[in-house]
Amino acid sequence: MAKLTSKERNALPKSDFGLPGSRSYPMLDKSHAANAKARAAQQEAKGNLSKSAERKIDAKANNVLHGRARSR
Repeated sequence: MAKLTSKERNALPKSDFGLPGSRSYPMLDKSHAANAKARAAQQEAKGNLSKSAERKIDAKANNVLHGRARSR
């Protein structure tokens, strides 16, 4: 997974995040999407993330992983 600098992260549109309102779980490529799924599952298991938020992140990540993401 490529390192995402603060400047690059701040330049991303909200639509590139698993949780756009909080700009959490960036998914600009497949490796970030896979990482977002893993981190969301961990946080849900710890009780820090709701199951519905995890499902939302998983759905977005699956679109990126399977080539159904929007083109830039």
